[in-house]
Amino acid sequence: MPASSPARLLRILEQTYPDARCALNYRNPLELLVATMLSAQCTDERVNMVTPALFARYPDAASFAEAVPTELEELIHSCGFYRQKAKSIRACCRRLVEDFGGEVPRDMDDLVSLSGVGRKTANVVLNEAYGEPAIAVDTHVLRTANRLGWISTRDPVKAEFQLLDAVPKKWWGRVTLLLIHHGRNCCSARKPLCADCPLLKSCPHGQEVVSA
Repeated sequence: MPASSPARLLRILEQTYPDARCALNYRNPLELLVATMLSAQCTDERVNMVTPALFARYPDAASFAEAVPTELEELIHSCGFYRQKAKSIRACCRRLVEDFGGEVPRDMDDLVSLSGVGRKTANVVLNEAYGEPAIAVDTHVLRTANRLGWISTRDPVKAEFQLLDAVPKKWWGRVTLLLIHHGRNCCSARKPLCADCPLLKSCPHGQEVVSA
């Protein structure tokens, strides 16, 4: 059993962050897929600064697949690791064109078979673009869920499956966003605001901090 009831605490987080939503701007599954790939080790704010021009230049999978590498790299340069990201985006979109009619699949196995797409990115697409309840584990989710005692691993894939066991299914579609917002606003990595946390009474880590 988790150290604290996820459902009860998620209701508190829902009241605390009622407007929690995906911070990446997108209009369709392909744009979300590409934006999520760009967000690796980059802020969502930076990605949102880059994607308007990027999506205007490459409006579909075919245009990304045929992109001149140096031109794509220039557009995404400020997102970091631009050469590898450009390579992955081009390869991913070639596969979308060749095997999926240019559309982003809505199946986990198909998504993770794409170049540069891991389970986190796949879960973001499934949950946000297709409304399939899924839990994407980023650094905020990993940190906050461990501190709350819901999981006991530093491995993102293991954490995903532990969360699927710990969190009621009705919350799968919201838990990622709520934990991300909580991680950014309160449960930060270095100086968490435990004394002001709405979950303090049920958080093992927070109790240790305030009683130290």
